[in-house]
Amino acid sequence: MLIKRRRASDVRPSEITPESLYRDRRRFLRTSALAAAGTLLAPAWSVAKPMEDLEPLGDLPGSDFSTDESLNTYEEITTYNNFYEFGSGKEDPMRLAPGRLAHRPWTVTVSGEAENTGEFGLEDFLSGLTVEERIYRLRCVEAWSMVIPWAGVPLAEVIRRANPTSRAKYVKFYTKYDPQIFPAQRARGMSFLASIDWPYTEGLRMDEAMNPLTILATGLYGKEMPSQNGAPIRLVVPWKYGFKSIKSIVRIHFQETEPATTWNLLAPNEYGFYANVNPNVNHPRWSQARERRIGEFFKQDTLMFNGYQEEVADLYAGMDLRKYY
Repeated sequence: MLIKRRRASDVRPSEITPESLYRDRRRFLRTSALAAAGTLLAPAWSVAKPMEDLEPLGDLPGSDFSTDESLNTYEEITTYNNFYEFGSGKEDPMRLAPGRLAHRPWTVTVSGEAENTGEFGLEDFLSGLTVEERIYRLRCVEAWSMVIPWAGVPLAEVIRRANPTSRAKYVKFYTKYDPQIFPAQRARGMSFLASIDWPYTEGLRMDEAMNPLTILATGLYGKEMPSQNGAPIRLVVPWKYGFKSIKSIVRIHFQETEPATTWNLLAPNEYGFYANVNPNVNHPRWSQARERRIGEFFKQDTLMFNGYQEEVADLYAGMDLRKYY
């Protein structure tokens, strides 16, 4: 079975971190100088602080979804990723984000078709919510993938607090806009980065946003979210291609109509609004049938909805997934 629900006692210690550290979880969370394999972190990665209030996988609603696959290492997750505000190279975020992107102070604005709107400091925004550990697959539209132990809060809980009106059918997210921090936001010339209408935006249908799998992540591997991975708060939607999981969120907006989003505006024939992982619908320039797991040599078959079909297929019942790609 590709996805199964497991309690904390069923998760092997070796899947998370070395057994000697996992036996004393609080000691692990305090050991911010150690990576998944127990090796010292390079200075560029060590900006992440341990999360003392992390709730491990267990009996919390929705917190026991996991996979049977081996995790990618902290090094792989934090040194190979897309964060186009820092450049188009996979190592650009790791090179440029630490030291530039301050995690505090940070505010999140809630706006649009909701009763409880306004600007909130991150601590107030997350106050009273339980940070849970979620082990999810990540599938990039570029046909590579990872398995990542995120920490975060269910987006559904945040939405319930906002109390959307009946007119709210979609949720739109905005990344921070600050050209002094993000080099790509001041790009000029022929670079495709200069053609982006910053800030980066993404969106979900309301039922997608309320699905138990959808989280706002604030950390990974038991540490606060590293700058290069979208600190201090980002979206994670594991059945969709990674570009839907917008980073460094500063605004959540409820609206009645389908929102315009960054990649869909740039190339609508290549990046649809839904962006569900689908091995049967190829990107115009490459196949999506197989993927390369970072750290592994051989490719593997891509799973429908990234392996989360049982949890999300009913959201798209009756829809033509080639049209609504």
